[in-house]
Amino acid sequence: MGVLITVLAVFAVAGLVLLALSVRNVQQYEKGVVFRFGRLLPDIRGPGLRIIRPIGDRMRKVSVQTEVLGIPPQGSITADNVTLTVDAVVYFKVIDPVKALVNVRNYPAAVSQIAQTSLRSVIGRADLDTLLSDRDHINAELKKVMDAPTEEPWGLRIERVEIKDIALPESMMRSMSKQAEAERERRARVIAADGEFQASQRLTDAAATMADTPGALQLRLLQTVVDVSAEKNSTLVMPFPVEMLRFFEHQSRETDGASDGRVTHRSSRSTQSSAAPEAPEGVVIPEPAFPSPAFPSPAIAPALSLSGERVGSGGKRIGSRAEVARERRENWPTRKDAEESLNG
Repeated sequence: MGVLITVLAVFAVAGLVLLALSVRNVQQYEKGVVFRFGRLLPDIRGPGLRIIRPIGDRMRKVSVQTEVLGIPPQGSITADNVTLTVDAVVYFKVIDPVKALVNVRNYPAAVSQIAQTSLRSVIGRADLDTLLSDRDHINAELKKVMDAPTEEPWGLRIERVEIKDIALPESMMRSMSKQAEAERERRARVIAADGEFQASQRLTDAAATMADTPGALQLRLLQTVVDVSAEKNSTLVMPFPVEMLRFFEHQSRETDGASDGRVTHRSSRSTQSSAAPEAPEGVVIPEPAFPSPAFPSPAIAPALSLSGERVGSGGKRIGSRAEVARERRENWPTRKDAEESLNG
């Protein structure tokens, strides 16, 4: 009786051991792949308690969660011959546990290597401006390059690829900062010029309105006086009309033009008329023995020009009164000149 109890106890313990070796717990985020004597079984075990053969069956659990893999910094040269260092991060997950276990060994390391080579290849085909300004396009291109060798053969899906950091040389960073500063100054000048243009248009419309309504200009003038005198009450500012300034400027130009020319006043002495005056009836006026000599018009006293200079008969500049009188005497016609004029 005691031997039977011992045998039963041994069988019970052996059954419990075999049961423990046969039961596998699969988590919700895992898939179980069973190999029987090294041969893959077609059934993939889902989450929960799963029974396998204790002898000859081996179960491998594969996580189907999204895994994050960091790519080490990679030095590369862009299409426009700029050397830089880029690091990125890859998000991937297993969609086919059988392929991930059978077709590739250590698939996280394989994804890391394919990500590094793809990153260098994509950066080499892009220029620096595209790499800095259009990262979405670079990320999409990098994901497309990595999907080809991983999804179908390895059973992995690349969900997302992001470039984290781009390290540039110091000289390139200084050049880019100067370029950015120049671009900001250009935009500021364009905006300021646009504002001046719009303001000039508004001022033109306001000037046209004030020209049609003179009262508006007067009100604006009074408002300006109020604004100026508000800061210093002891000072009153009165605007000077621009039209008055223009009048003085016009008069100044006329005075300058007159002072540049030389003005000479001359007068001709009227000769005696040869016709006798009309006599009363019955009175006979005898004819003169000699006709009245036609004397040439003598030069009179020179006139004063606007510049204060005296000009003689010949256009000669003279100064004092004595010089004026002396020239009159020299140029006055003599009797001999009168007779030669009559005979000639």
